[in-house]
Amino acid sequence: QGQLVESGGGSVQAGESLRLSCAASGYTVSSYCMGWVRQAPGQEREGVAAIDRYGSTSYADSVEGRFTISRDNAKNTMYLQMNSLKPEDTAMYYCAAATSWWCDNVRYNYWGQGTQVTVSS
Repeated sequence: QGQLVESGGGSVQAGESLRLSCAASGYTVSSYCMGWVRQAPGQEREGVAAIDRYGSTSYADSVEGRFTISRDNAKNTMYLQMNSLKPEDTAMYYCAAATSWWCDNVRYNYWGQGTQVTVSS
């Protein structure tokens, strides 16, 4: 049973940066599709970024060019570098992991507890 633990959230001003981390146990981050999903109050969950087994990445249009997803296989950890943050990025950010290596139409099987990101103007 995989477990995912996020860290790195916080409160920042617009234009600043944050890096989220997702440490995995019982699960190998390099073998499957993993991603970051966010949910703001009263809104649907939104896939933010994903990375597949081969390192191919994809991003939501709203974060393209500002966010970067990556992983460190040796540390079995995934990251989300968030630059030029905007108030509309405010949400709970969840780390998610699949049991497929591809990310197209992915269904995530494991979820972290979430980490809050708050961006003020």
